[in-house]
Amino acid sequence: MEFLVDMRTTVPPGTSDEEVSDTRRREAARSRELAAQGHILRLWKPPEAPGEWHTIGLFAATDEAELQAVLESMPLHAWMAVAVTPLKPHPSDPGGH
Repeated sequence: MEFLVDMRTTVPPGTSDEEVSDTRRREAARSRELAAQGHILRLWKPPEAPGEWHTIGLFAATDEAELQAVLESMPLHAWMAVAVTPLKPHPSDPGGH
């Protein structure tokens, strides 16, 4: 299954710059691992307000439980508000033939 995942990250007040940098570094490494495993198919950065981290991703997982485990494995997950939309093929999808 494929899922559209909208992730908005808010760093908790009082978090040190060092912890933010370390968490972002680990997030990038984990994202590369998940992409290599076939879970992250695409990532986009929509326009952001100052201080906002917003990412939209196309993820693949067997089901919603596996997707939840994938998302929870991401270092920034504790700071994220996540909205998930399960996707199914559209009969008129030009890429689905």
